[in-house]
Amino acid sequence: MSLGILILILGFLTLGGFFLGRSRAVSMVDYDARKLHSLPNFYGGMVAIFIALPAFFVFCAWTLLQPVLIEQRVISNIAIVDITEGSNRTLVMADVRRIAEGLDRAMALGGLSEQDLLKFDTTQSDANALLATAGVALGREVQPSVFDAARHYRLMSKSAQLVMFVCVLSVALLGFALAYRRISAQMRARNVVEAVVLWGLVAASMVAILTTVGIIASMLFEAYNFFKMYPILEFFTSPVWNPQFSGGSELGILPLLWGTLYVSFVALVVAVPTGLFAAIYLSEYAGPKLRATAKPAIEILAGIPSIVYGLFALVTIGPMLRDYFAQPLGLGDSSSSIITAGLAMGIMLIPFISSLSDDIINAVPQNLRDGSYALGATQSETIRQVVLPAALPGIVGAVLMGASRAIGETMIVVLGAGASAKLSINPFDAMTTITVKIVSQLTGDTEFNSPETLVAFALGLTLFVFTLLLNIAALAIVRKYREQYE
Repeated sequence: MSLGILILILGFLTLGGFFLGRSRAVSMVDYDARKLHSLPNFYGGMVAIFIALPAFFVFCAWTLLQPVLIEQRVISNIAIVDITEGSNRTLVMADVRRIAEGLDRAMALGGLSEQDLLKFDTTQSDANALLATAGVALGREVQPSVFDAARHYRLMSKSAQLVMFVCVLSVALLGFALAYRRISAQMRARNVVEAVVLWGLVAASMVAILTTVGIIASMLFEAYNFFKMYPILEFFTSPVWNPQFSGGSELGILPLLWGTLYVSFVALVVAVPTGLFAAIYLSEYAGPKLRATAKPAIEILAGIPSIVYGLFALVTIGPMLRDYFAQPLGLGDSSSSIITAGLAMGIMLIPFISSLSDDIINAVPQNLRDGSYALGATQSETIRQVVLPAALPGIVGAVLMGASRAIGETMIVVLGAGASAKLSINPFDAMTTITVKIVSQLTGDTEFNSPETLVAFALGLTLFVFTLLLNIAALAIVRKYREQYE
């Protein structure tokens, strides 16, 4: 029985419980719903909740715990000699899961039964031959104990899944029986349903908070493991980024942090004035027809994927800056540079800042403008001294959104700025950012428990703290000026 069938059965049980509960409540008062404490649908909803909610919790708990318990039991049965120095338990368990999936395909292709699989010889040649028929290639010989563990892993998973189906359906039927028997004319079914809905809304509102806590906790845990292997003071003060997976790495964050700030600064220098001026023109000067055409045209830029901007920087902006500025001025001969990525990123940020600023400026009350005109101010003076100060908190939020997007951008930096980690003030030099190195350190065939891999979490935690401080500073600015104009 698949999970889809289980969900379908639970859906039918829930729907049936709703109609049965509603029917029972109405029949208890001789089909006169006015004698019920709550509307009939609340009684049906209560029965449906008692069916679906406990079964859902059992299903989620089982789904989370089953793989952990089975893997612990399977890995404990694998001989220590089969776990070589070049692999760890995680890699061995990954092979076990792949072999188990291959056994399912091999049984389907070869018509083998469960008993045939249990009696199958676990020699390396026979095991590899069976897996080859299923299209499973591990790139090495299958150890007999690993193959045997895969067989038991598969059987235990199927047995545990069957037990889960029985438990989930039993809990659903038990919930139906309890709720169905509790139905009476005086029962406050509406209170029960509304309480469940209220707690559901609370749980939904907690998703973002719990997600943030989970992200922080995961980064803190792995960053702590990194700093146990690598000195924290050297990480934050060393100007050298030179990871060597063979040992002797120098993992200083300063060149990466400098590249991140540099490319973000160039992007904001391009995007903020252009976007803000475009917003002022569209909201204060442009006519209705021009605004109806120009604003959607600007917002089209927001729908272009960042990889397209990266290709534009690599093919167009980079060579142009190299041929017309960098080489004639003797500042460099590479098309990959900070200013290349910054210009492309700035173009990408223009619609964010422009659209948000335009909406914020339009939200400024018209009576502020009318009062300024009544005092004899011109339109430009009104915009400078009344409209923009009143809209400043929102404009700061728009700029902050653009800055956060610039700090977290990856693809444009990879294609436009290169991957060289160094400290330089020359905007035509190739540099890199924190996000690019996070990706590069976590990709490839590397051991996860090495400092060169765990450093990605330290970089992510640093970037998170830096963005948090930026948000706090922007919030302080917003509150200061909001108090002045409210």
